Amino acid sequence: MRDLAVALGTDRKSRGYTLRQVESATGVSNAYVSQLETGKIKTPSPSTLHKLAVLYEASYERYMGLAGYPVPKGTDPELPQAASQLASRIGDVSPSEADALVDYLKFLRQRSAEGS
Repeated sequence: MRDLAVALGTDRKSRGYTLRQVESATGVSNAYVSQLETGKIKTPSPSTLHKLAVLYEASYERYMGLAGYPVPKGTDPELPQAASQLASRIGDVSPSEADALVDYLKFLRQRSAEGS
C-alpha cells in the first residue's frame, strides 16, 4: 500500500495542490489526505479515491488497484491517464458507439500520419 501513498503524494504535488486546497476541492480533510500520503491510512474508501483521482486527473482504476481493491477484468490499472480521462468524460457508450469512436480515432491518426 506504500505505492498508493507515493502515488497520491506525487500526483498532488505535481498538480501544485496544497493539502488545504485538496480539502477545499474534494471535501476530504487535509489531515486525512496527509495520512494517506504517509501510508498511515492504507485502504481509503473508493469514494475518497475517486474524488482524488478526479481532482488530480489521475486513473481511478490505478488508485483502486494500489489500495488493494479488485480491479474489474479488462481494466488496466496502468491505463494511460488520457484514456482514463476520456472514459470519465464520455460516460457509458453502446457497443456500436464504441466501434464508431474507434473507427474515428483510426481515421484521425491516419490523417495525422499522412499530414506529417
